[in-house]
Amino acid sequence: MAALAIPSPEGKKHDFLALGALVTRLDPGIVPFSEAREYELHVSGGEYNVAANLARCFGMRTALASAMVEGLPLGLRVQASVREAGVEAYYARFEHDGVRGPNIAQVWSDRGKGVRAPVVFYNRANEAAALLGPASFDWASIFASGVRWFHSGGIFAALSATTGPLVLEAMKAARKAGALTSFDLNYRAKLWNASGAKASDTLGPIVDEVDVLVGNEEDLQLGLGLEGPKVEKGASTLDPQAFLGMMEQVTEKFPKIKAVATTLREVRSTDRHLWSAVLFLEGRSWAAPTCELDVYDRVGGGDGFAAGLFYGLMSGRGPEEALKLGWAHGALVTTFPGDTTMATLEQVEALASGGSARIQR
Repeated sequence: MAALAIPSPEGKKHDFLALGALVTRLDPGIVPFSEAREYELHVSGGEYNVAANLARCFGMRTALASAMVEGLPLGLRVQASVREAGVEAYYARFEHDGVRGPNIAQVWSDRGKGVRAPVVFYNRANEAAALLGPASFDWASIFASGVRWFHSGGIFAALSATTGPLVLEAMKAARKAGALTSFDLNYRAKLWNASGAKASDTLGPIVDEVDVLVGNEEDLQLGLGLEGPKVEKGASTLDPQAFLGMMEQVTEKFPKIKAVATTLREVRSTDRHLWSAVLFLEGRSWAAPTCELDVYDRVGGGDGFAAGLFYGLMSGRGPEEALKLGWAHGALVTTFPGDTTMATLEQVEALASGGSARIQR
């Protein structure tokens, strides 16, 4: 396995560039949708969340390539949120027709409570981001300004027949420009079922251009069509062996991959999770500690993990420390409302180094 070479920040405009959809998440809190009358609006997107986290918490220079809808007041709200997060935007712009769209998608997600699980459903009809495809962006111009790390994910790739080829086009442009590439498999059965496409047919060629892959054993099996080891019923979801048992398959099928990482989570109740993470890098593996989370909002924890891990690697931390930064940041994100971070670097580093929740005076 080749070594993971992190590009220098010298002469680079962006530390990190993501490609993905921007969505609004409507959150009624713990109230079931059938009874809800009020919702909090969060600006989100699996790929955007990582860029926003890296900018807000870790002070990195990040950017996002996405779709934006003109003539739609909600578009102004979304653009303002992206600016507030400190993320530079490269938008492919679409005009709203005043009635039907194209639209900024909505994701509906309640938090659940105790033994009542969270509920997520989508309204992604006539979504502007699904209209993106090859040639939507001038990658040569964007990468000419200097990009250290390029990232996308399986949620965006699943949106339409054109978004997967766009991700592949961008991955190839990033590699040509000398940027490191990463991809979060983020397998979502509802999206792939609606698309009618076979996930592995779309994701396989993309992952063949990836340096750092994020995804658990289910993502690897369902998203890439790999065979996983048989896991005994009742086995702990915190045991990294099922994940690590697939690494030989992953690196044999996708030889450009240098690192694979995932969170490990055991859900005791909606509010109480056991949380860990594992990193496989250049043929070796590291596991994060296991901690008990009192969860406020679980959405975004995985993106928080990815951001902390990527920051650790980009800032020259060792593999174990980078993993712990990702583990700590993902844990902290579950304590905030919304999909993106409100944590500080000092809080992340304190938890990563063994800090506790004792009051700070």
